[in-house]
Amino acid sequence: MNTLAREAPISPEAPQREAMGMWVFIASEMLFFGALGVTYAYGRVLWPEGFAAASRHTDVVLGTLNTALLLTSSLCVALAAEAPRRIAARLLAATALLGVVFLAIKGIEYRHEWQEGLFPGPAFQLGEGEAVPQGAQLFFAFYLVATGLHALHVGGGIGWMGVLAWGRSKGRAWANDDVVHVAGLYWHFVDVVWILLYPALYLVSRHS
Repeated sequence: MNTLAREAPISPEAPQREAMGMWVFIASEMLFFGALGVTYAYGRVLWPEGFAAASRHTDVVLGTLNTALLLTSSLCVALAAEAPRRIAARLLAATALLGVVFLAIKGIEYRHEWQEGLFPGPAFQLGEGEAVPQGAQLFFAFYLVATGLHALHVGGGIGWMGVLAWGRSKGRAWANDDVVHVAGLYWHFVDVVWILLYPALYLVSRHS
């Protein structure tokens, strides 16, 4: 009985409802991350030297690598939406795996930044004997909040992609093309957020 219920045909209206729900969710998340962006812009205007000095202490190599990983994962999920069932399952699994690697690299970054005293607090420093300009701690506070929240969204996406990969490999009715499209919308949104964060956090006046 449970198997029959699981494989029952999906209502034609369900995909439209799911897509609409995802767009509403994305719109609400855009407002949330938009508020973070306004906070960043405010600090950047008031303390440009502090933001620039702090940004030069982020790991641009790891940040760039993570950007490449997310762009590749977006390609995988886009291809999965149009691919045959078994290939789609592998592409979704690859998307989840790339997300896991992204989080692992982000964890390495956090560890390095903790060891270097870049977490805001009484022990905050930019380097041995280097002056800490006003706004530098605010930059790293924003950095940790924004990347931490983004990492939570990536974690949720990893779980979703993993479940969909399993469902597609088993031919489950609920893991259909429409659901993959909706999951792809979420994953692309997460990637776009990172693409906006990347230059703001890693490339601010890095040449100076």
